[in-house]
Amino acid sequence: MKRIDGRKADEIRNINIVKDFMPNAHGSCLIECGRTRVLCTAMLTAGVPPFLEGTSQGWLTAEYAMLPGSTIKRKQREGLKQDGRSTEIKRLIGRSLRAVTDYEALGENTLYIDCDVIEADGGTRTASITGAFVAYALAVDKLIKCGILLKSPIKEYVAAVSCGVVEDTVLLDLCYAEDSMAQADMNIVMTAGGGIVEAQCTGEKRPVTEEELAAMMAAGKKGIGLLLEKQALIIDSLDIISG
Repeated sequence: MKRIDGRKADEIRNINIVKDFMPNAHGSCLIECGRTRVLCTAMLTAGVPPFLEGTSQGWLTAEYAMLPGSTIKRKQREGLKQDGRSTEIKRLIGRSLRAVTDYEALGENTLYIDCDVIEADGGTRTASITGAFVAYALAVDKLIKCGILLKSPIKEYVAAVSCGVVEDTVLLDLCYAEDSMAQADMNIVMTAGGGIVEAQCTGEKRPVTEEELAAMMAAGKKGIGLLLEKQALIIDSLDIISG
């Protein structure tokens, strides 16, 4: 099938990552995946949730929100109670980064990751994870240099990408128009070592075949490899991988 933006079936969108976008944060970046743009920040604060007090271990947590002008129809600003989708996504971001985190290296501190969608054109959760890792790495570099952290808590790189089945064809990195008519969609989170942190696959209009699932995993692995290269252009020179 011919894709809306002319890409090949296994081609990701143009990726651009601007580091240090928010100078007040310990680490930040603006990640652009095609027309999807997400602002990601990372900030460390003293203290941990009650269940970790006295353990000499830290914590990492995430927040996610779509700004009112991020979609064609105004997205209502969320108050104290987030909608179910935002809650699901912030938990996914947190799990993805915690999977590559050494809690002891954080000390009894909490690292807060905030992902705010400026413009949404599909793949906001995967862009958030990919960008959040860059913000995390930049924060760790700064925190080590100023002596707040003694060593890096980051064990390896992590990134995420979406896949889907549209008109019986497996596509990588869906834009919103493709996602809205997908027969199935999938979000894949993987580490640089090839470990799968999460793979969420849903049959939207029909069940997914084993062959399609395998094809989506293969496409996702390829896409994540390219995203890891983009991350490395920003942070590979930093000594932020522990061990």
